[in-house]
Amino acid sequence: MSQTYAGRMHVVVVDDEHRMVELIASYLGEQQVTSFGCFDGPSGLAAARGTDVDAVVLDLMLPGLSGIEVCQQLRREGNDVPILMLTARGAIVERVAGLEAGADDYLVKPFALEELHARLRAIRRRLDPEAGHRLVVGDIILDPLEQRVWVAGTEVTLSRREFAMLTSLMESRGHVVSRARLYDDVWDGEVDIRSNALDVHMSRLRNQLGASDLVMIRTLRGVGYRLGTTKK
Repeated sequence: MSQTYAGRMHVVVVDDEHRMVELIASYLGEQQVTSFGCFDGPSGLAAARGTDVDAVVLDLMLPGLSGIEVCQQLRREGNDVPILMLTARGAIVERVAGLEAGADDYLVKPFALEELHARLRAIRRRLDPEAGHRLVVGDIILDPLEQRVWVAGTEVTLSRREFAMLTSLMESRGHVVSRARLYDDVWDGEVDIRSNALDVHMSRLRNQLGASDLVMIRTLRGVGYRLGTTKK
């Protein structure tokens, strides 16, 4: 299945769950992103080789060839198309294997479609030199290469974990970032999700961003956080 729109980002979606592919394709279409769906490893590999492909959403478990095998084959061929790997929750070994095979990022199932779109945009931004590497939201600027942050024109010093949290929030600006995703991004699953570590670091991060008149982090209780501009 496919949806095509001239002059827009083109993504190949590979998953053996037909309904999942349909949902992703439908949502990406609403975001003005072209999509082409595949349901097994061999057809996904063939589609990913296309010259018009901007990114691949690749499930780990596929018939014919696994997501790992598809990723490895593309990299052996010198194909550097950005790959977002879909993995099962809690399967840290699978995430590591995907990244070592050449994937650029991973997303844990189940996930919000908004987060998938944000991850695709972030991958493209990181790999596209013309897009610029700095993240900018309102009066907050984050430089991931130099590990520096400016708030309302003044540089602030963040801890490693605060920086990782802010990066996740800014990459998904305007969309909710789940608590589970932040635990994955910042602690790599090493901290019990029931602990208050996230709340403590979020409080510190909010204090560090306090000088901003344009940006705030909103809490969605029991769900996660969303960074966005204020209505001022």
